[in-house]
This record gives sequence, structure tokens and C-alpha cells, in this order.
Amino acid sequence: MAMSQSMPIQELPATFSRLQLGIEDYAVIGDCRSAALVSTEGSIDWLCWPCFDSPSMFAYLTGPENGGSWQICPATTFTTSRKYVHDTNVLQTTFETQTGTVRLTDFMPVAGEEFTSGRLVPQRELIRILEGVTGEVEINVQFNPRPQYGTKKPDIQDNGKLGLRVDIPGAVVRLQSQMEFKLNPSGATGMTNIQAGDRLSFSLTFATDAPAALAFPEGSLAALTRTIDWWQMWSAKCSYSGEYREAVLRSVLALKMLHFAPSGAFVAAATTSLPEQIGGDKNYDYRYCWLRDASVAVHVLCGTGHELEAEAFVEWMLHATRLTQPKLMVVYDVYGNIVGEEKELPRLSGYRSSVPVMMGNSARSQVQMDLYGEVICASAKLYKGKGKLDRDTAKTIVNFGNYVCKHWREPDAGIWEPRGEPVLHTHSLLLCWVALDELVKFAETGTIDVKQIEAFKKTRNEIRTFIETQSWNNRIRSYASEPGSEKMDSSLLLMSFHNFHEASSERLQGTYNRIKNELGAGGSLLYRNRPDGRGTFPEEGAFGICGFWAVEHLAMGGGSLKQAEETFEELLRYANDVGLFAEEIDPKSGAALGNFPQAFTHIGLISAALAIEKRRKEVAEDVRNSARQWIEAKQ
Repeated sequence: MAMSQSMPIQELPATFSRLQLGIEDYAVIGDCRSAALVSTEGSIDWLCWPCFDSPSMFAYLTGPENGGSWQICPATTFTTSRKYVHDTNVLQTTFETQTGTVRLTDFMPVAGEEFTSGRLVPQRELIRILEGVTGEVEINVQFNPRPQYGTKKPDIQDNGKLGLRVDIPGAVVRLQSQMEFKLNPSGATGMTNIQAGDRLSFSLTFATDAPAALAFPEGSLAALTRTIDWWQMWSAKCSYSGEYREAVLRSVLALKMLHFAPSGAFVAAATTSLPEQIGGDKNYDYRYCWLRDASVAVHVLCGTGHELEAEAFVEWMLHATRLTQPKLMVVYDVYGNIVGEEKELPRLSGYRSSVPVMMGNSARSQVQMDLYGEVICASAKLYKGKGKLDRDTAKTIVNFGNYVCKHWREPDAGIWEPRGEPVLHTHSLLLCWVALDELVKFAETGTIDVKQIEAFKKTRNEIRTFIETQSWNNRIRSYASEPGSEKMDSSLLLMSFHNFHEASSERLQGTYNRIKNELGAGGSLLYRNRPDGRGTFPEEGAFGICGFWAVEHLAMGGGSLKQAEETFEELLRYANDVGLFAEEIDPKSGAALGNFPQAFTHIGLISAALAIEKRRKEVAEDVRNSARQWIEAKQ
């Protein structure tokens, strides 16, 4: 590289734009602080640094013209296959051409404290290692950063052996490699030939602090080894050993990647504004933490042997809510701050022209009464039976119960956060009942001293009576999503998960059948609701987690074990080639829709798998008992 070259970035020419791939054509890599989306064509089309919700470095995914990307791929026609290294979040993409084969390994380094302590390591780093497998392949590298959601045009400086330097507001980004780059108005390019046995490394680092730690390409293999070891050691803790271990572990690994380790929060997804309908405007920023995910997230973390992450999440929740207690906000950022209002990013033209592209989320100002049940239920799953809670934590949880007693009859936005007027939602009422029911159990086990236990019991019973008389619709033989209506909502399937009724009860059987008839999207897929109550289906895809809720209902006794297994296995076929799900699924094409990868969908998958495994053990125990009784009768 020539020393001290500098060239200002210009907008990408229109001819640079590639055909946008499907959302399912992406995989994700991360370091439990940030994440990048990598396409089947070797392009990093989404990366926000230094945190999940930071401004983007590459946002081609949501703005091909101005978003920026970093692509490494053969210069000629190629086919690809890809996989994660066993039990890790290290991605390997293999390119095959007429002249040879190369393998690209992408990852963000992670390591234990025993390595990072006392060492000066990059604040953030993304490493790409290209290896020749067979023959010889000409490689093309296009490096086109567009910081701040495509609004900044930084200078790229060629600093010789120190690599390419990109100055952005408040930080320095540096790309180092053995490859030589040429600067051009769009960024930097490089061409080289890779033969079998050759290896070429790229290290992209980010630093806001001085002095910035440099990473050199020769250290990439050591970083790869450490990262593989770290992920495999973490995966070894997974206690699930059932038939669906591969799908469950991939979902657990995806969930861990969406875990912001410094605080304990989990973000809903790694992206913003991937549309629920192509060309539509249901494009939201999911790079934050929703309390609605709490109880099931803690359930699946504890159920797969990851109690440390569950404990960190609950502690983060109780800390994040401290400024507004006992009132709960719907969504927080990874540090526990209130999320900003929605703001359009006009420089980004949207995924397949689906605008607007947004940052922030207006759900921040909504009222959702289900949150209280989520937080209390998550706390119960973690703390119940483990001795008396400390005074401050106990006071916080009890105050949430007091708030429920005062406000449970009030209309709210509900779990799906429509932007219309608040109404009473059966799911919110259910979670208010859960909140008080768990508080009563807390008191009965001695985990919390609850002076108001009689008041909690009284209100709990009032809520149950209200649901049974107002949300139950005798004419349709089903619970309705809103009291006094005939509207249906897939969230009603959670009544069995929260033990409101046995899944095999007449009322929940009727509700399940009604949901399948009214909200079925074909096969195992379900829409979450019909906003108008009847008639046409919503202009969005089938909601991923709703199908898994149905599986769990079946596994809990709402159907046969075979039904649960078959439905689950059909849903698994909608994952992409590396086992990842977005928020929604297009019922016609099977394509992924919405933000990606989606924590909610993967949480639902894990929870459904745990329910199936529990049912299998119950069936096996029944068979053993029957055999024992038969033998005893013969003796």
C-alpha cells in the first residue's frame, strides 16, 4: 500500500447496486455486543458499531444506494454453500467456480477474561479469512463503508502496513490485510488470485478510545481458534439432549448472539426496518429490549442450562425499570435507557424499496399491561424456591403487583402494539392474572413476604372471573382476543403455557380449533390476528412464534404427541439454510419477512422443543407404569 493516500467517499454509482437478496439469504455473526449480517454472496450488508443500536457502518440491506457494504467473493460466476462451524457462531461460506474452490470464514472474536485481562485488544473487531481449497480463484474485494446510516462520507486513508483508516465522528475504523487496495470514489477495491493452500486475512476494527489497539492479520488464526473454543465451551452447557438438539442449539446460539453481555439485555433482533410486507410501511426498529419477551426467554434459558444469562436478564430488567417503577415501559435500550422516538432515515431507500427506514420505536410511549405478568413471571421462574429475596427486589416485585391491582381494567395497546386506540385485550388480562398468581405463590413459598396477599388473591380471582365471563364467547365456543367480541388472536394459545387452564380443557380445545380455522395460513403457519376481526387476512406474513405456540399447546395436552412433533418438524423447514428465522414467514413462498434474526421466533422454537421433550418423557413413563401394572397383575 502506498503511504498517506486519502480519497473522499462519494455516493456509489447506480451500476454498483447488486440485486437485493432474500432476507433468508443472510446469516449472522456477533460478539454479544453487536452483530453483522453476511449474505450468500460474501457481502456484509448490515453492521452497527459499537452496539446493536448504534449507527450503521454497512446498511446495504436497507439502502443499496447509500448504505454501504463489504463484499469478498470470486470475480467470476460462482455457487455457494455455507454452514456454521460446529456449535459456534463462526460462519463458513464456500465458493465454487469453474477454476477452483475457496472458503471464507467470518466471525467476531470473543474470548474469556483470562485472555482479555491485561491485554490491549480492539474495542470491536470483525475478521474474515479466505482460504484456497482447490485450484485457483480470482477474488474481488469491495470495501465501501457508509457510516451513520449512509449520511457520512468519510475519508479513507491508506496508511501502508497499518491498513486503511476510516475516520468517522468520534471513532476510527481500520481495515488491515495482506492484500493491497486501490482507493476509488466509492471506497476501496482489491483483486488477487487464491490458490489451494493460500490464506488471506482481513481485520476490521473499531475504536472510540485512544490509543486504538491494532489487530494484525497474522493474529487472525489465533483469534479464530479462541473464538471457536469460546462458543463450543458455551454450547457444551446446553442441557437439552432431545431429538431436536441441532435446531434448539442453533436457536440458543442465535439468542446468545442477541445478548448484550455488558448489561444482560437481549435485543429483539439485529436489524431495523426489514418489512413485514415487501413494499409496505410496517418497518420497525427491533434493536432494543422488549419486556414482553421476559418470561419465555427466562423459561428457555433456564430450560437449556443457561441460568447465568437468565439471571443477568432478570437483574437487568429490575435495574432498567427503576426510574419508572412501578410503571413499566414497553421497550428499553441495552443499557436500560428509554428508547428514542421514531425517526426516519431518509438516506436509506429501504429493503426492496420498503420505506420508511426507522431508528427508535414509538412503542416506547404505549401502555401494555401484560408486561407486569412477564416481569413477575420471569422473576418467579428464576427466584422461586431459592430462598428469601432481598428486600429491594421483593419490594419492587410487590409494587408491580400493586400496580396491577389498580390498573388491570384499563385498556392498553396489547402484545402486538397496534398504533390505534387502546382496548381491553384478553392476553393482557391473562398476564395480569399471572402476575398476581405468581405473587401469591411467592408468598406461599416464603420467597417474598407479601402483606397484601389477600388483596392479591381477591383481585386475581376477579380477573379470572372477568376472563371467564367476558372474554369467553359461548356462541363461538372460544375465548376472544377482546372481551365481548368474536375477534381471534394467536396469543390466546399462551393460556395453556401460563396454566390458566389445562391444554386439554374444553375451552382451550375450542379456542385452539377456532384459531386454526380463523388464523391458519396453511399447514403449520398462523397469522397473529386479523386486525378487523373478520374478513381479509392482514397484509403481513404468518408470525413465526405463533406456530410454535400452537406446537407447545399440542405438546401440553391440547393434542397428541405425534401432532406436536409433526407440526414442529414442518415449522423447522421454514428456517433458512443455517437454521435461522426472521419475525415472519410468507405463506405463499416460504420467504423470510421482518427483522432478522428474530429472538421471539427462536425463543418459541426452544420452548416448543422443551414441551415436546417433557411430553415424551411423560408418555414413556406412562408406558413403563402400564407395563409394570400388567406384570404385577399377571403375578
